[in-house]
Amino acid sequence: MRGSSSRELRKRVERKAVIAGATGLVGGELVKLLLSREDYSKVTVLVRRKLPIAHERLEQLVVEYERLEELPGVLFENSDVYCALGTTRKKAGSKEQFERVDYGYPMALGRLAKRYHAARLLIITAMGADEASIFFYSKVKGRVEKDLQRLQLSRLHIFRPSLILGDRQEHRLGESAAVKLYAKLPFLFGGPKSKYRPITAREIAEGMLHVALFAEEADESILSSHVIAEQARRLRERS
Repeated sequence: MRGSSSRELRKRVERKAVIAGATGLVGGELVKLLLSREDYSKVTVLVRRKLPIAHERLEQLVVEYERLEELPGVLFENSDVYCALGTTRKKAGSKEQFERVDYGYPMALGRLAKRYHAARLLIITAMGADEASIFFYSKVKGRVEKDLQRLQLSRLHIFRPSLILGDRQEHRLGESAAVKLYAKLPFLFGGPKSKYRPITAREIAEGMLHVALFAEEADESILSSHVIAEQARRLRERS
C-alpha cells in the first residue's frame, strides 16, 4: 500500500499545466488554485505581461498570442492545457478582434495540444454556445467548440458556465442586473433551470481541476454550470 501511494504521489507531482488567459477572472483563479496545491510540478502561464507574483513552481512566458505556433513543443507534451481566454465585443473593439481572441487563439492552442500530444485541453466557452446561433457571441463560441472537436485531441473538456461571478475590472450592466436577480430570487434557478444558475470564477477553476485530475475515463465532455459546480464540490470534498 505504501509503495502504491508513493507511485501515485510521484505521478501527481510530475504533471505539468499550461494556462492561457491567466489575467482574466477565471484564469486568475486557476493560477491561485494550482499554485496552492501540489497536483502539478510546474505551472506555466502564457501572458503578455508578467504577473506580479512569484512561486517556485510557476513559469511565466511572455508571448505574442498571434505567434503561439512558435512556442516550444516540450511545453505541451503530456501537459494539461487550460484555456481561459475570452473577451467581449465591446472590450475587443470589433467583431474581428473578438473572433481573434475567442476563436483564433484557442484554435492555435488546440493545434499545439494536438501536435505535441498534450494530455488534455480544458476550455471555457459559454452557455448557449452554438455554431448555428443567430447571436454572434454564441456562434463564435459554438464554432470554436466544433473545430476543436474536429482536431480529435487526446482529451477535450468543454466548460459552458452561465453568468460568472467575481470581481471584474470592468463593469457589465447586464451581469449586475442578473446578480441582483439571483440574490433576491435564488429559487428561480432550481431544478431543471439549475444550469442557468450563476457560478463563481473560483468554482469554475475548481471544477476544471477536478475534471483534469479525476475524469481520466472521459475522452471528451461538455459541462454546463450545474455540472461544473458539482465537480467543484467534489474537489473540495477530496481536499
